[in-house]
Amino acid sequence: MNAPLLDVKASQTLSFVDCDIHPVQRSLADLFPYMGARWIEHAKSIGPHIRQGLSSMQAHPRMMAAGQRADAYPERGGPPGSDLALMQRQHLDPAGVEIGMLVSLSKGGMEERNTDYARALSHAVNDWQIEDWVRKEPRLRAGVVVPQDDPDFAAQEIRARAGDPSFRQVILSPRSIEPLGRKRYWPIYEAAQECDLPLGLHPAANGAHPSTGSGWPTFYMQEHYAFGTNMHGNLVSMVFEGVFERFPRLKVALIESGFTWIPAMCWRMDRHWERMRHEVPHLKRPPSEYVREHFWFATQPMEEPENPVHLPEIIDWIGWDRLMFSTDYPHWDYDDPRYCIKFAMTDAQRSQLFGDNARALYRL
Repeated sequence: MNAPLLDVKASQTLSFVDCDIHPVQRSLADLFPYMGARWIEHAKSIGPHIRQGLSSMQAHPRMMAAGQRADAYPERGGPPGSDLALMQRQHLDPAGVEIGMLVSLSKGGMEERNTDYARALSHAVNDWQIEDWVRKEPRLRAGVVVPQDDPDFAAQEIRARAGDPSFRQVILSPRSIEPLGRKRYWPIYEAAQECDLPLGLHPAANGAHPSTGSGWPTFYMQEHYAFGTNMHGNLVSMVFEGVFERFPRLKVALIESGFTWIPAMCWRMDRHWERMRHEVPHLKRPPSEYVREHFWFATQPMEEPENPVHLPEIIDWIGWDRLMFSTDYPHWDYDDPRYCIKFAMTDAQRSQLFGDNARALYRL
């Protein structure tokens, strides 16, 4: 007998794992307690030199507000995401967050050209996450932020942080110098597998290349859409370059990049592999099998077809054990867990989506 369907919107309260919460510094000075004198002076007198065409601002006008909710600005000043008390009142408490996974994107050195400064920023951001957030709010967990294009340091930072149970994943930028399947990044994967920490790939506003394969977009909606297509290339790269044959226990979470594109991408990869597998003899199985075994997907932003019943059909193919709920707080396209799921689920599917899958992946 089929299990009864559950209407999530009818639920009055939820207890869930939120796989995408963004903490932000009020200013770079928040990191100074965790930086040496040399790098504090560097930050004050020189500042960042990020890998993009514009060195002193973000690549698109919408980033003037960093894509944040207008109601999330703290009364004491600072950008949305910079005030723990407001986050507690506005999100953690009313939404029913049991555990919140921090994904720190700002000033973490992931796109910094000066590799020494990137190291200082990465180390400082990781200290800042623990001292300013996790120690003060036991529901939160951190991600080890590393400059992916300095793989030796990244591996060192992963191993140094792995002993702290507050860190439950490794945060990488998919806007890397090369596709993430390349061997230059394999020291990172070796360290992550050794420490049993999943990789968390989250779109970034800055990168070494334009955000689309055809150049810089004109409109914000194009830039926002490119978050997903950027992940397409990296997933294909990691599979075809043989990352998962070399690191069979490596786990990867794709955050804030959608998920309905996964089946079509896997079908396409499998057909190509059938016809051209002689080019990649290191792949022992169809590409879709590596995706099903090694990848997890956060829900936000969730594609919204005109008929919501189409989404469960896609999730059936991906696997209900591979989808994890996320809100993207405090961004403007925040998904409220009480209202954003517009299709019915069984009790088991609901438990998987809102918590069980994330608890298993992150060992919460």
